[in-house]
Amino acid sequence: MADLRHGPARLLVADDNKVNRLLLTRSLELQGHTVASAPNGRVALEMLRDGGFDLLLLDMEMPEMNGFEVLEQLADDRALRDLPVIVTSSLEGLGNVVRCIELGAEDYLAKPVNAVLLKARIGASLEKKRLRDQLKELVRRFATSEVAQDLQQSGFALAGRRVRGSVMFCDIRDFTALVESQPPEETIELLNTFYTLMFDAISGNGGVVNQMIGDGLMAIFGAPLPLADHAGAAVRAALEMVELIDLLGNERREAGRAPIRVGIGVATGEMVAGYTGTQQRATYTCIGDTVNLAARLEQHTKVALRAILVDAETCAELGDRIATERLGPVAFRGKALPVEVFAVPCGGAAGAEARGT
Repeated sequence: MADLRHGPARLLVADDNKVNRLLLTRSLELQGHTVASAPNGRVALEMLRDGGFDLLLLDMEMPEMNGFEVLEQLADDRALRDLPVIVTSSLEGLGNVVRCIELGAEDYLAKPVNAVLLKARIGASLEKKRLRDQLKELVRRFATSEVAQDLQQSGFALAGRRVRGSVMFCDIRDFTALVESQPPEETIELLNTFYTLMFDAISGNGGVVNQMIGDGLMAIFGAPLPLADHAGAAVRAALEMVELIDLLGNERREAGRAPIRVGIGVATGEMVAGYTGTQQRATYTCIGDTVNLAARLEQHTKVALRAILVDAETCAELGDRIATERLGPVAFRGKALPVEVFAVPCGGAAGAEARGT
């Protein structure tokens, strides 16, 4: 996309008067912009939804769909609600101006439009869009797409809501010893590779990685966006993660490096999901007994010598779709009663190494 402040942009002119469309299009093209036009609001919306426009110049009095109706449609469209709109209209009255601004228009210019003023308004609107696009890119870079979508739909608030989902914890086994045996540069490279593989498996199954904890991570399935089969998705992701670690281990062996092993714990149940922290710095996370249990299960993989452990609720939701092995009750710290623990069998070298065979 062009530099929206100093260079040309792609503009759409919506006006039912052909003479106005042609003259305005010519004027904007002389400024260096790429301009398309629409004879009414319905066509304009269709063109906008096809994508690629940086700004809309909108007349109010048009057949089929007038300018007010277009603004209402844009406000309800998550993909288009931030598109800058400059109204160019011969409608008189402060009430019409106020209504346009309330519906999201950046500005209201009365016809005949002053060319110098229009150029300044377009430049200011495109600069605001550029800054909004930069902010969205920052959110996408430092948050998952699901969290970014939740922020855009619901806004930011330090609060939580009760949800039912599945939580996963994953950790690299014997990481401290591995760090001591290789240069720091190799450790950073290994962690980057580890996270790349784990993110792919988790996001590919509908999960959200919300924390990276040194040599481990926490992922949520079922929040911030609902996920119908969150338990199945979490376990399928875990199996894929173990398979990827197995393949990575083969590559490391061929390169003369020690393979790595992972332990994964998955628990299912109710939890509170939302943003925690301060107004200046916050993160999306889940809290509750389900989260604590998933962390305990991950830690217990070292004792049970299994790569993947799940709780009874996860096992019940899996049904016969994915095989599990009952290991019996385990007394976990912080739990009043023993917890039924189940292992998810996984093949390959990673699964065998987890079992110590």
